[in-house]
Amino acid sequence: MINRRDFLRNSSLAMLGAALVSKVQAATLPEAPTQTSAAMAPPLFPPNGRPYHPVVTLNGWTLPWRTRNAWKEFHLVAEPVVREMAPGMKAHLWGYNGQSPGPTIECVEGDKVRIFVTNRLPEHTTIHWHGVRLPNGMDGVGGLTQTQIPAGKTFVYEFEMKHSGTFMYHPHADEMVQMAMGMMGFIVVHPKDPTRYRVDRDFVFLLAAYDIDPGSYTPRVAQMLDFNLWTFNSRVFPGIDHLVVRKDDRVRIRMGNLTMTSHPIHIHGYNFAVTCTDGGWVQKSAQWPETTIDVPVGALRAVEFVADAPGDWAFHCHKSHHTMNAMSHQVPTMIGVAQKGIAEKIGKLVPDYMVMGERGMADMAGMEMPLPDNTLPMMTGRGPFGPIEMGGMFTVVKVREGLRRDDYKDPGWYRHPPGTQAYELKDMSEMD
Repeated sequence: MINRRDFLRNSSLAMLGAALVSKVQAATLPEAPTQTSAAMAPPLFPPNGRPYHPVVTLNGWTLPWRTRNAWKEFHLVAEPVVREMAPGMKAHLWGYNGQSPGPTIECVEGDKVRIFVTNRLPEHTTIHWHGVRLPNGMDGVGGLTQTQIPAGKTFVYEFEMKHSGTFMYHPHADEMVQMAMGMMGFIVVHPKDPTRYRVDRDFVFLLAAYDIDPGSYTPRVAQMLDFNLWTFNSRVFPGIDHLVVRKDDRVRIRMGNLTMTSHPIHIHGYNFAVTCTDGGWVQKSAQWPETTIDVPVGALRAVEFVADAPGDWAFHCHKSHHTMNAMSHQVPTMIGVAQKGIAEKIGKLVPDYMVMGERGMADMAGMEMPLPDNTLPMMTGRGPFGPIEMGGMFTVVKVREGLRRDDYKDPGWYRHPPGTQAYELKDMSEMD
């Protein structure tokens, strides 16, 4: 992590930023730390104020703050960013403090928060604090509750966090463009009583979608539905962090959806309870068991389970095309169609033409096809037994015995105990 001063000195945006933030502003504003790495940062335990157990942001981090005259002060900088979506592909997006999504904001029920928002975009913006109950003039809807934040200016939002829960922030200015470019972030308000709703591991991420042509870097901002990159925190599998969990930990996963469609998020090996929405906590008597929870557009869901089953458990969106990377959606089905003659004819015109889809698409997971620069394969990522044949909104919950309490390092692939894995039937006598 680098601080704002280093960022201004080193970034190609330095000249723009220095010109837009006056010396008077710079002298009074809290630091605006910048993070450009996609590595998961360790949880940020509160250095002061009310205690709480912090969350972990997949491929992200929590924004530090300062306390001044009883206010908890944060500083967000809206700016162009470069996000590595997975090794081999970078996207030119807009975000906050060096990344898309922006850093997670954590605070405590009853905190008075002051959030400085500096705009280094080429157009105006605002921030809406989605789900937070606050004074109308702090709601961040450009033209309705405030004037837009012009490029180069800093606005201040002040309100008390009246209730704990799961929320997010995003622009309410040129919304279609700015969210299509990746402007969003997570807010977690912890209960005043740190023992209330306490879990051992608390993960957060945002669902987002992009339409980036193979070989290009910038999303099509006018796309309505036909996106080709479906992401957790603007990362696609295999670039998405695993959710590393200690056996018997109580786990919470908080998800917010800023795409234009719903996402049925499914976990293998467990059922979970829906415990929180952006409307508040779900009382225990009203919770119900699920293995899949549909996260509607513009909504947040938190689910919880006790991790009592060791293993590598898949965790993904159940819309199957959301677990694919950039692809054309207008491909005819060629299953069962003999292509040998076709391939020979086309091969005379296009020497690199490959036969695809005659027996399904699974063979593509093992192919090394020539791709344009800055383009990911449609299916990628390997496990201990070969290609996993997934991309997009897919990751793994890794439950292990013996981890330390706040250890999130990847423990490697699960080693199945003898007699607990599917096997090839070679002789019926094995069944006796």
